[in-house]
Amino acid sequence: MRFTKMQAVGNDFVVVQAIQEQDWASLARAVCHRHFGVGADGLLVVSPVTDADVAMRVFNPDGSEAEACGNGLRCVARYAVERGLVTPRNGELLIATQAGLRRAKLFTEKGQVAVRVSLGAPQFAPRDIPMAVDVPEAGPVLDYPLMAGGMGLKVACLSMGNPHAVAFPESPVADFPLAQVGPAVERHPAFPNRVNFEVVNIVDQGRAMMRVWERGAGETLGCGSGACAVAVAARLKGLVGNEVQIALPGGVVMVAWDGREEVFLTGPAETVFEGEWIG
Repeated sequence: MRFTKMQAVGNDFVVVQAIQEQDWASLARAVCHRHFGVGADGLLVVSPVTDADVAMRVFNPDGSEAEACGNGLRCVARYAVERGLVTPRNGELLIATQAGLRRAKLFTEKGQVAVRVSLGAPQFAPRDIPMAVDVPEAGPVLDYPLMAGGMGLKVACLSMGNPHAVAFPESPVADFPLAQVGPAVERHPAFPNRVNFEVVNIVDQGRAMMRVWERGAGETLGCGSGACAVAVAARLKGLVGNEVQIALPGGVVMVAWDGREEVFLTGPAETVFEGEWIG
């Protein structure tokens, strides 16, 4: 099987075309292994589809399937265009995901290829995240008290097609014990489908810094849907404006949300190398 290794702000993926159906969960566990496989934060499976230009499925290193992935969307958009799998219309293409149809656009910025993707509208109702707790049905849930990993937290909870819990610690995110607290938040009983966990410091109305513990992957250098969740939560709390530059350990992305509908994520997506997986 031919594969392409790609990365977006350090969030790295093995990208393959679904020439024939197979056990993608088992392949993800094998190919994503950092020592015995190619090494990646996820496996992206690209396939043809009738209601969009291309379809994308996302499998975590533990074999679980994610509904959405912002950095994965950007990688698949560039992969599909550069390999001639799709022909963009007015510069845009449509990608089918488990969370619904998503739009993407490639452009050149400062001599580098950047990709802007829509992650759809955020969902705030606890049943849509989902959360197994007694909170107001309409949402949003902005300061839910959570005890995890021996630490008391207040988290903002929402869905970007996948579940997120965002904390705003007063201490620097670089010092936050993410390896200790992250697994406990991910598997907290409040989140029946597990959850992605982000910690963020607000620099000013247009800038933020974050780290992320991804469901099924652990700490990663970047998370596109997580950056979107951070921007949405911060805007709802009045901490940022409509556009915010978010610095992750692997690089910088820009998130735009007007407080009403779609959230847009812009950042780089790059090919690292190509190879053949012999299994």
